[in-house]
Formats: sequence, C-alpha cells, structure tokens
Amino acid sequence: MRHFLSTLDYTRAELELLLATARRLKAGPHAQTLGGKSIALVFFNPSLRTRTSFELGMHQLGGKAIVLEPGKGAWPIEFDEGAIMDGEPEEHVREVAQVLSRYVDAIAVRAFPKFQRWEDDREDRVIQSFAKYASVPVINMETITHPCQELALAMTLQERLGGTDGKKLLLTWTYHPRPLNTAVANSALIIAAKLGMDVTLLCPSEEYVLDRRYMEAAQGYAAAQGRSVTVSHDIASAYRGADVVYAKSWGALPYFGRWADERPMRERSRNFMVDAEKMALTPNALFSHCLPVRRNVKVSDEVLDSPRAMHIDEAENRLHVQKALLDSLLGGGTL
Repeated sequence: MRHFLSTLDYTRAELELLLATARRLKAGPHAQTLGGKSIALVFFNPSLRTRTSFELGMHQLGGKAIVLEPGKGAWPIEFDEGAIMDGEPEEHVREVAQVLSRYVDAIAVRAFPKFQRWEDDREDRVIQSFAKYASVPVINMETITHPCQELALAMTLQERLGGTDGKKLLLTWTYHPRPLNTAVANSALIIAAKLGMDVTLLCPSEEYVLDRRYMEAAQGYAAAQGRSVTVSHDIASAYRGADVVYAKSWGALPYFGRWADERPMRERSRNFMVDAEKMALTPNALFSHCLPVRRNVKVSDEVLDSPRAMHIDEAENRLHVQKALLDSLLGGGTL
C-alpha cells in the first residue's frame, strides 16, 4: 500500500508514468476500471475544482465517492495524541481513519493550515495522522502542499510546451487582501524543478521566500539535471526570458499568526499583480494560475483572457490526473 501525500515521495519517472496514464484517460472513453471501489473525500475546507474532479473522476472510472465534512454533517475530529476529549471534537482520528478504512478503498483529505504557527503547520498533522492510522491509501487534496495540482500543472505544461526540460518557469507572488496558504507555491516550485525547468521565485522580499524544505528540495532536483532555482525581488529581470509565468499569493512565513504586522508589506506590493505590461517582458510566455483567482487584483483581465493563458486547461486536467492517480492506487496501475 502506498499513500500520495507529497510528490517529494515520488521520482520523476513515477510521475511521468502517472502523466502518461492521464493523457491516455483524457484521450479515450471512460474505462470502468474501479467498479466496486470507493473513496471517502474528507473536506475540512471549501472546494470547487477538487471536490468536483474527484467525485466525477471516481464516477467515470466506475467507483463511488462519499463526501464528508467534519463539523458539518460529520463529527468534529480530535488530532492531539493523549487528548482529554472534553471539548468540541466527538471522536479521534484513530477511530475515524480505522473505521473509514473498513468501509472504503481510499481516503482523500483536504485540510489547510491553521495559520497560527508555521512550526506546527509544517508538520502537516491532519493528513499525516490519517496516513498513520489508515490501512488504505491516503491522498492529499491540499494541505501544506497540493500534489494533485502539481500533476495538473505538469500535464498542462507538457501539452502546451511539448517538453519541460530547459524551459524557464517564473513563479511569482501576487497581491491578495488576505495572507494565503503556501501549498500551491510549494508544489509549483517542486514539480517545475523535478521536470527539469529553470525556476525563478519572484517575491517582494526575503520574508516571502518559501519554506527551506521545499526550496532545498527544488534546488536539489534542479542541480541534478543541470538546472537552477533562483530567488528574485526584481520584477523586470525576473520576467525576462520566462517561458511560463505561474502566479500565486501566499503569506510571509516569519509573520505566521501575526498577519496585522505583515499587512503593510503586503499592501506595499500591489504592483506584483500580473498584467500585460509585465507579460510583454517575456518571449510570449504562457500564463497559469491554480484558481480561484481574483481578477484585476492578482491578475488582469487582459492576461486571463489571453490565448496564452492556460489556467482553464490546468483546471480541466485536474480531472484527468486524479483519475490516473485513482486508477494507479486502486486499480492495479503504475504506483
């Protein structure tokens, strides 16, 4: 049995096999490879693309998806070991994971950080607890990384570029009125480096550089393939030469839980919005975003509505890569 918690646990060759399966599933009729199989989709946070694509993907493969929302239609769950459970949670993850494992063939979990202490959140306790106590595969639907989004981005890049090796991806921070999770940024950094791209991380200041776990991993993947990962705070130079611009907003890790202190820095950086003027610095680069996106706050209408924008393609490919993942984990596929 193997979980799918982070692409750090998978080689490039393994991920390429998944992507090949996704391309086959996208091109062909729906193969009912998971007839009689089931998955529990456990959502601690809202979802549009993730819920729709996992439910529909399981259905198209002949299986059944059951959606659970702890604290809203399902009991609140305790994750502290040795907890005296006299508060809101009604049951412990030990029982939840074990019982679900008796019912279903896989468990998928979406659980964002609490945004109070990064030292705690980076342990990814919710999904790691499910993985510890479950006896079926556990899939990460977004926690502090978003590996399914990584697969969709990788598939879309391969479709639009033909190949990723030697291409340059600009991962740019963008303004948002609230501090957001670093999950998609962590994942975009990892998958681009793993696929042999030169990666530039553009952000307003050193405070917005991503966690060392992902920076060091990406630098290692890049160096092993003769590529590079660089950090820039200069907008113009970072855009020049980019083949792909990938936009995302995230909060500054040193200010975790002190967002009022971080806000002035964020407000001073509204000029990081992706617009046509910045895209004109590139050699006709592709653009993407994981969605949801705030138009004319994070990215201008002109960029989002351009033929070089591929965010809708990436969203569609969530369905295909997740079907490939489900088929591989539950249907005797490549993993």
